[in-house]
Amino acid sequence: MPDITMQRHISKLTSETLAIVLAGGRGSRLKALTDWRAKPAVPFGGKFRIIDFPLSNCINAGIRHISVVTQYKSHSLQRHLQRGWGFLSGQFGEFIEVLSAQQRTGEGWYAGTADAIYQNLDIMRHYNPEYVLVLAGDHIYKMDYGKMVAAHAANGADITVGCIPVPLEEAGAFGVMDINDEGRIIEFAEKPDNPKPMPGDDEKSLASMGIYVFSTEYLRHHLMEDAKDETSSHDFGKDIIPSAIKNANVFSFRFMNANTGAPGYWRDVGTIDAYWEANVDLANINPELDLYDNSWPIWTYQEQLPPAKFAFDDEGRRGMAVDTMLSGGCLITGTIVRHSVLFSNVRIHSFSEVEDSVVLPDVEIRRGCRIRRCVIDKGARIPEETVIGEDPVEDAKRFYVSENGIVLVTPEMLGQNLHAV
Repeated sequence: MPDITMQRHISKLTSETLAIVLAGGRGSRLKALTDWRAKPAVPFGGKFRIIDFPLSNCINAGIRHISVVTQYKSHSLQRHLQRGWGFLSGQFGEFIEVLSAQQRTGEGWYAGTADAIYQNLDIMRHYNPEYVLVLAGDHIYKMDYGKMVAAHAANGADITVGCIPVPLEEAGAFGVMDINDEGRIIEFAEKPDNPKPMPGDDEKSLASMGIYVFSTEYLRHHLMEDAKDETSSHDFGKDIIPSAIKNANVFSFRFMNANTGAPGYWRDVGTIDAYWEANVDLANINPELDLYDNSWPIWTYQEQLPPAKFAFDDEGRRGMAVDTMLSGGCLITGTIVRHSVLFSNVRIHSFSEVEDSVVLPDVEIRRGCRIRRCVIDKGARIPEETVIGEDPVEDAKRFYVSENGIVLVTPEMLGQNLHAV
């Protein structure tokens, strides 16, 4: 029988929580994929954007007071939020608002994650939340934030940091923590050269997910103190968290799969290899991330498009797709697609082959092409008889080839200057 008291407790806590989604970063490790958009606006999973995942987590967890902090090339991100996330009811006090960098406290733009919130303290004070949930807008995962806020309240914590085990060789890209038996954080190092292994597991470190719950007054006071410190980089991982563990109640919250008790699915798709891998995994029979879970839907803006269509059934010219995700508006004529993810309005012409690839919206692949292990950016037109993904030396002359051999193709690399000014 479900614990109704706990459900109501979490619901009350989430109604008193303001979520602040940090979505201003470029994501430079995604190379040309973020030349014209912020990382949270990058398409993912056939029909979504990366930011849809933390926003959906908020909605599904009952958090309906959400501020999205933007800065770098935010137009496509803001347009997506306006089109797809305007369904909250203002008459019930629900909102998703955009906090653009606007020099509210001086002449500088956002200098770090902590500074981004410091510059909007007056807005935060206006809403007067009991708790502030700080989220990165550029990770892929499904998580009930209500459980984390409830744990924060039960511990009487000033700060709670979401964490997950990661392989030791990858931990240097994260904030790494050491905790005691109570879950209190006793040591925190941001992107250490020699990450400390977890107790009981020498092959993994306990890494920060970039998810924080703060008691509001504690956050406000320490952001103001940090702003006065000229030596600070004004970053949560580098400055706020390490200094707080010396004299505050700072706890960890382990992100676990609710069904299995194993570490939950969480991906930082911050490199071309990681982005490609997380997308093509969705084409597997049993992907690690379940997008068909009706109990935890991922919300997004959905353009009105015709159904995907396959044409021709001749030997050597058959329109078909195997182990592939396709979105609305796709037209596959006389070609075969294997183990790929096709976003909306992709057109692939006859006698082509596409395999192990991620094809973003509005791409056209013309006749006789062979495309393997590629990420093709929005709007690209692939000329007839083009071969990509078979010869890394030739590919590198025109495109970006990742460490693991994934080829990134953008319109600009093909001489198609869609963003020329």
